[in-house]
Parts: sequence; structure tokens; C-alpha cells
Amino acid sequence: MSFPNYFESFDYAQMRREFPLGDAFTQDFARRSSDAIHAHQERLFLRCVERAAQIPFYQRLWANAGIDARDIKGLDDLPKLPIFDKSALMQSLAEHPPFGDYHGWDKWSNDERPVTVLHTTSGTTGKPQVVLFSPKAREVQALLVARIWRMQGLRSEDVVHSVYGHGMINGGHFVREAALHYTNSLFLSAGTGKETRSVTQLELMRNFGVTVLVGFVEYIRQLGETARDMGLSPGVDLPVRAIFGHIGRESRSALSEVWGGAEIFDWYGVADTGPIAAEGPDRDGMYVMEDAQFLELVDDQHQAITQVDQPGDMVVTSLYRDDVYPLIRFNTHDLSAWKSGHSDLGFTLRRTVGVLGRSDNMVKLRGINVYPLALSGILSERSEFAGEYLCRAYREPNGRDEICVLLEVRAGSDPNDPELKAEFAQLLTRRIGVELDVQLHAIGGTAALTQLESRQKPIRLIDERPKA
Repeated sequence: MSFPNYFESFDYAQMRREFPLGDAFTQDFARRSSDAIHAHQERLFLRCVERAAQIPFYQRLWANAGIDARDIKGLDDLPKLPIFDKSALMQSLAEHPPFGDYHGWDKWSNDERPVTVLHTTSGTTGKPQVVLFSPKAREVQALLVARIWRMQGLRSEDVVHSVYGHGMINGGHFVREAALHYTNSLFLSAGTGKETRSVTQLELMRNFGVTVLVGFVEYIRQLGETARDMGLSPGVDLPVRAIFGHIGRESRSALSEVWGGAEIFDWYGVADTGPIAAEGPDRDGMYVMEDAQFLELVDDQHQAITQVDQPGDMVVTSLYRDDVYPLIRFNTHDLSAWKSGHSDLGFTLRRTVGVLGRSDNMVKLRGINVYPLALSGILSERSEFAGEYLCRAYREPNGRDEICVLLEVRAGSDPNDPELKAEFAQLLTRRIGVELDVQLHAIGGTAALTQLESRQKPIRLIDERPKA
């Protein structure tokens, strides 16, 4: 029996024409007229609709909204289609285990099914979400990452050190593919501090002359502090000149200072969509990768498109996903706003101001999504938990973000018991994958903060970090 080959399973040359790289993007597509960009998007969008109409998840979603796919003639009809988010995907997984029915992968027999890449999310809410990629979608994701790095100044002579994690999550894998398939820079796939000890990472960086760091900036900052503890001078002993990471609300000046004045560049995407937007060398907003993503900003409460100067949830239609796992109007619940004005680079691409926060109170801590509303189920594994809690997110003077979970314990449990506090902290760390601080309170001790008695839905997160 012969099996499908990864690169022979799709038209690679056509993929490269539709999603340009390097100068073909920055000197051509990014400068095209709005009408030309729209025409490109519409052609790809209609392919996505045609494929989604064959998939049970979308058949059900659209039928429930009274939509017939044949009524969707172009992007002008996109607002007719319902918006969905991760909760709908998790429901699909629960009802159609183990892969869900949102990808269309199960239409083929085992012998005929296409080559498929399987990853999952980190599973913060309990059950990890399955994320499937066709070879074409996989390569477009990798190309977009490499495009962003090259737009932000990646050079052939650079040595890139990645602290993205591996395992079942996507991050470290597709970032490595981006470097190997679409750049000629050297790439060090170090991973997280659990995969390669921080001291060892810094020794690798010194030995190989690393010039660019990529990953989540919380750990990158920690690496810089560890380097100083080792007597190494970032910028001298470690000649890092640039950091390409997910900056969000992080302090750029503090991060740059830790790394000896390195340039900082932001980019944004989520596991399902891949890269969506990124800063250019002008650092004047985040340019949307409009050949691959159609981005809407939507009022989550009223499901209406926001005005130019108003923030809204980033709702994404991935224009390159027309085979396995189409994504049409997927709500990331990350908030942003459009940036107006002229691009000094001469780009006609739309820009956002970057990520402003979460509409569903998710907090990203050292690369892990922490959902305050999901903590109740975890805490309930302990019989001492009384059911009420609150998360407090704050930023240390050194720029490191932290979360403290204030929780109430039942009568008969001592809120001052250090062993009980440690056991709750260990439970959260084990289940979520990142260390959280814990404070114990007697019953009623968090009521003033959660406003349990005065609100229909109690407050579960107080975010004290500086606003963007």
C-alpha cells in the first residue's frame, strides 16, 4: 500500500503564489489597492464556504441560524453567518469524541484520508481541544511566521533561539518549521525551561552566538535575569539584538533593558488561526496578514461590527483553511481596535492597535492561558474548597506578571494553615501548568471583592496590571 506524501498532497506552487513571502509580500501584496486585496480575499473565502458547507459542525451551526450556504455570495454576506468560539468546539468534542466534527477529516476512509497534523491546546479548561492541520494549512502557518520575522528584520546571518514549548501544543513545532522551511537562519529549538534548563539555554546562546530570541516574553525576561545572575551581560556576552514575541501588555522598555537594549517586535495569533497580525519595522500598529486572514472587530455583547474607534473582539476567518478544519467567524475573545492613519511603510493593509485584553477574562501567564472561570472545577477537587474565589492579576516591579487566587475554605479548615495553602497551590500548578499564588480565606472573606451579593455574576478576576 502506498501512502500520501506530505508535499505532494497539495499544489505547493499555487500556495506560494497565493501567500507571498519576503519582498513579494512587503513590496507587492502589502501595497496593493484595497479593491485588489478584497478580490483576493473573496476568491479564497468562497472556497472556504464551499468546504465548510460539507462539514457537520457548520451545517448544524448555520442551519440553527437559518442560513443556507448557497446564500453566501461573497464577503459582503459574511455578517449573515453566526460567530462561534471555543465553547462550540468543545461541545463538538464532547458530542463527537475523540476528534469532534468541526474539521471534516472523517469524510475519508482511513486509506484515503489526507496527511493530517494533529495537535491539541494546553487543556486549561480541563479537556484539551483538538487542532488539525492539512499540509497546506500547516505550511501557510509556518510561512506567515517566517514572513513576520523577515518583515521585522530577521537576517540570513541570525541565530534564532526559540523558547516555545513542544509536546502536544502547536507552538514550538510550527515555529521550528517556519525557520527551517522559509528562512536560512540557524535555529535553536530549546523549548521551555522545563525542556531545557535556563542555565543550559544561556550556555547554548553564548556558545552559538544567538542574535534573535522568539517566544513568550515572560520566560524571555526571566532568561535575561538568570543571565545576569550567572555574571553574563546581555548585549555583550549574549549578542541578542532582537526579540520577536507576543508582547501584549508587557513593558517593552523593561524587556529591552533586561536584554541590553534589544529591539522588541510584537506579533499576534492563536492556535486555531495561526498568525493574524504583526508589527512592522515602523512599530506603528499591527498589520493584518490580509491575504490569509479576514479580521472583524465585533461587540461581543451585541454581535455587531464595532465602529472605527471602538474596541471589539477579534473575529477571524482564516482564508487558507479550505480543506481540513475551516475557520469562518471564529471569536478569539481577544480585544483590539482599528488603528487609523497612513502607514509610513506605504502598506495598505489594515492595522490594529494590538491586544487590549480579553472579553472573557482569560489571562495569559508565561505562555499558558489561565481562565478564571475554569478554576472552580479544579478547586472543587479539594473538599475544603467552599466554592467562592477570585483571581488577582498584578505585575511585579521587575515586570513579571503573577496571579494570586483568593479562595474560601469551609468551616473547620484553617485559612492560616501553610500546608493547606501549599496543597491548593500544587493542585492549580499541576492542572494548569503554571505556578499561581494562593491566599486562603474563611467563608465570606472574598464577598466584598466578588460582589457576590450585588451582582448576577460574581467577579472572578481583578486585573491590576497597567493598561495598554
